[in-house]
Amino acid sequence: MAYKISVSSPTGLLQTPLRELRGIGPERGAQLERLELRCVEDLLLHRPRRYEDRRHFLPISSLKLEEAALTRGKIVATGLNRYRHGERSVYEFILDDGTGRLHCRWWNQPFMEKYFSIGDEVVVFGKPNSLRPRTMDHPETEVVQGDGVENLIHLNRIAPVYPLTEGLPQRWLRSLMWRIVAEFAPGVPEPEPEIGVTSQRIELREVTGDAEAQSTNSQPPIAKPQSPNPKSQTPIPNPQSVLLPSRADALRMLHFPEEMSDVEIAVKRLALDEYVALQRALLARRKTLEARARPLPCAGDHNRLIKPFLARLGFELTASQTKVLREIRRDMGGPAPMRRLLQGDVGSGKTVVAACAMLMALESGADAALMAPTEVLEEQHAQNFRRWMEPLGVAMEVRTGGGKAGSAAATQERRPAGATVPPFRPTLYIGTHALLEASFAPARLGLVIIDEQHKFGVAQREKLVRKGRYPHLLVMTATPIPRTLGLTLYGDLDISVIEQGPPGRGRVRTFLRAAESLPRVWAFAREKLAQGRQAYVIYSRVEDADSSAGVKAAAHEWHQLEKIFAPWKVGLLHGRLKSRDKEQVMAAFRGGDTQVLLATSVVEVGVDVPNATLMVIENADHFGLAQLHQLRGRIGRGAAESCCILIAAAKTAGAGERLKTMVETTDGFKIAEADLKLRGTGELLGRQQSGVPRLRFGDLSADADLVERARALVKRAENV
Repeated sequence: MAYKISVSSPTGLLQTPLRELRGIGPERGAQLERLELRCVEDLLLHRPRRYEDRRHFLPISSLKLEEAALTRGKIVATGLNRYRHGERSVYEFILDDGTGRLHCRWWNQPFMEKYFSIGDEVVVFGKPNSLRPRTMDHPETEVVQGDGVENLIHLNRIAPVYPLTEGLPQRWLRSLMWRIVAEFAPGVPEPEPEIGVTSQRIELREVTGDAEAQSTNSQPPIAKPQSPNPKSQTPIPNPQSVLLPSRADALRMLHFPEEMSDVEIAVKRLALDEYVALQRALLARRKTLEARARPLPCAGDHNRLIKPFLARLGFELTASQTKVLREIRRDMGGPAPMRRLLQGDVGSGKTVVAACAMLMALESGADAALMAPTEVLEEQHAQNFRRWMEPLGVAMEVRTGGGKAGSAAATQERRPAGATVPPFRPTLYIGTHALLEASFAPARLGLVIIDEQHKFGVAQREKLVRKGRYPHLLVMTATPIPRTLGLTLYGDLDISVIEQGPPGRGRVRTFLRAAESLPRVWAFAREKLAQGRQAYVIYSRVEDADSSAGVKAAAHEWHQLEKIFAPWKVGLLHGRLKSRDKEQVMAAFRGGDTQVLLATSVVEVGVDVPNATLMVIENADHFGLAQLHQLRGRIGRGAAESCCILIAAAKTAGAGERLKTMVETTDGFKIAEADLKLRGTGELLGRQQSGVPRLRFGDLSADADLVERARALVKRAENV
């Protein structure tokens, strides 16, 4: 799923190939293409990676070790030294500004001597790696060339610093950008004029530049040239609350800001454009589905199967579960296919809701299918659904990667004698990726349920719902999704949330311990086992332990833990085991024959053993927050108090913050928001897998207000 954010003018000038512009020959054109810059529009949207406040320079004498700074001076010495028979080299020049001298060095780049001469005035940006003498290795540099307008683009202003490719000079690209912004930015139209993006007032963080922290150079000031496109609207008011500028002004402010606050304003405006385009695409997709698709009616038949199912559960549904089921029944009886996301924290009762939804479809004479991401979770579902469905006479079929594991006929034959409900023709299918194969083609597929949707790609979801005749779709996740991702990743779905868990669950406490505490942790675990409880021990790797980094692997630790926990039995579960072996290991743990389950993250979803009240996660800093929360969700599923112990040597601030969040809260939504802020959408989801489009300016970890605003603007414009 990709979205083109177009700013094409009526004359098409913004699509002008860069190679057709003056001053861009074949060599420069090829370099720009390596940056995916092919037309004027691409160049205007080429975002600077940072900015240098070149209105203020730091004297060389004030440079500090390992602190990035901007300085300038004249080259007083230069030279190239070769050694190791000419295979290695270092080029160096010495810069003098009257307060001190700075040595600038480039290793194994002998061609650098062509760019500098004694007497050149040079601007340098970098971090000193030595103060005796003051030295920078591989700094960014620009030679000051006269006092003309060309030079004024680069000095005495806030200068953009762009991503580059080999052979492309920063100074040349900045000069090209100045010319392109001056020539083309004024003609950039508003991409969504009827929505009124520019009338939006936004709140900004306080923005401070580097000027206050830097002392000024003794060099004389240089007159500032006129900006390539002066602001055409009313000047921006107090930066704490501003009206967004036009897109044309935003592009000028992005590339050549007059103050650092201009950059944030510009990025907000351009990000809002991206979110509006994204929301429009999602809304159009939903409208197309509603206009063209006619599903099988699956609202059920007077609860003919649901009533006996609920009566046999032994507990009542929570108010939140009941509310979600009403939403699902309304959708499944409507004129368009249901497209709904069901969120619920670990242990909140999503599987029971899924069972009721499937029974609605079966009551209506349609088939239902549930797809799980792992064989372990598939087997867990198969056991639960057999226990629930066999007394109702429901036909059920389990499909694995090797084909059918249990046929509908076999399931019916196992139906207990005396069952009051006659055999039922529609079938309930449970499987993993086998449901995506062409051989899976049920006659009347009315409902598709995808469990742990984040484990599947968007393309896989689409492949499954194309089977049958526009089946209803319910995707479930126990990984709470931050609001911004919910409106983008699942923006074409309605969202239901189970906000409360079932009663009678014990408290889960979380502790963070260093590796040195392991002997005490194992002693605590033995106490719990002696009380008749069970425990999980989790590792991030199956094999390939890295002892130098302190990273352990499950296969290597198994025999050691067997000794530590003797005479209790220790099982080993990981993704490389054969399906039959996985089932045997899990069956022994569920049945209590195995007291300790040593596993990888393969148990993070779906495993339900109420007697397991302890989890120890080694190398916890190697897991993401959401994954840790999922793993922790395997305990606390019974009435007894449970304990999760994280073992880690948090060597980075990010890892320490993640683990601190786990200790402080068990709220999945708070954890999801923290995970998004710490890791960002790219690492958290993987864009190719998730379907989240590439955003040049938007940041889903920080733009909740903009995403909400874009959605509201589009709905208002479309009268939704």
